[in-house]
Amino acid sequence: MLRIAIVDDHAIVRAGFREMLAEEIDLRIEFEAASGEEALERLRETECDVILLDLSLPGQSGVDVLRAVRQRYDNLGVLVLTGFPEERYAVAMIRNGADGYLCKDCDRDELVRAIRTVAQGRRYVSARTAELLADELAGDGAAVPHAQLSERELQVFLRLVRGESVSDIAATLALSVKTVSTYRSRLLEKLQVASNAELAAYAIRHGLMVE
Repeated sequence: MLRIAIVDDHAIVRAGFREMLAEEIDLRIEFEAASGEEALERLRETECDVILLDLSLPGQSGVDVLRAVRQRYDNLGVLVLTGFPEERYAVAMIRNGADGYLCKDCDRDELVRAIRTVAQGRRYVSARTAELLADELAGDGAAVPHAQLSERELQVFLRLVRGESVSDIAATLALSVKTVSTYRSRLLEKLQVASNAELAAYAIRHGLMVE
């Protein structure tokens, strides 16, 4: 029996996934969570095999949860299941430790296939994600700059573009202000922008705003 956790802040979405998986006798929904904090709290007391993780969560984002999971739970499979198309975040999330990436409009068969693949300790990569990864490896310039961000850089980026200050980010992520400032400087260089406002404009332009 594969134990599944669903982490999404919309009850109707969680219900939809629960219904999609109801007919699979070897899959059991172990728990649901509406926030990153709730998910991490439940994981401390409940063993799971695969977590279905949305990126847009109140408080701690899906990126924050992914980082925490990778630090604490070696054998837990993470399947990012989000409304953002592959072009937005798939490569970055796979590079930073996600075991798979699917859009929420995927069909039932693909979702079940992805869960079982991830539960076996393998990566699930959709055809579009595979194409994006191949473009990156080929070095043909197709990969967007944000796909190259490290996990920490992506965490800081998502918080900066939401308007959080360096000091607030430092407190939330348990880092020093100097360290967060260093990450901010790297972001400006990697994304070739000069200010927080331009970072936000970049995020809007590429559809990266995670609420």
